[in-house]
Amino acid sequence: MTPLSATDRAIIAALRADARISMTELAQVAGVSRTTAKTRLESLVAEGRIRRFTIETDVDVEGEIKAITLVELQGSMSRRVIRTLVKIPEISTVYSTNGAWDLVIEIKTASLVEFDRVLREIREVPGVLNSESSILLAHVTG
Repeated sequence: MTPLSATDRAIIAALRADARISMTELAQVAGVSRTTAKTRLESLVAEGRIRRFTIETDVDVEGEIKAITLVELQGSMSRRVIRTLVKIPEISTVYSTNGAWDLVIEIKTASLVEFDRVLREIREVPGVLNSESSILLAHVTG
């Protein structure tokens, strides 16, 4: 995969800050024409550099269960495990990491019953050796 250009990095940074930014604003932020911004954005999506557009809210969804799950993998099966995990709709993000755990997974469900079901699904994936979860209770600000 080719390295990202300065324009690509500017486009990605602008979308991280505001995924709903208009194409005109995106071009201004990246310092390119609207046509160039649109072409580069389409290329980033086609190349898989941008996988999805999403939103964050300033308030938690009432009753939503959010958790972080740490997962230990059987080394030779890591790619297969990751492909399986990203297909579980309640898993919002999968990160690779170093240390005792191989993956950090963000989970969002509507209830504890659903959360329990997702944990069971994760633990039943061939290649998952161990997991540990922490439910996120409240966002803390300093």
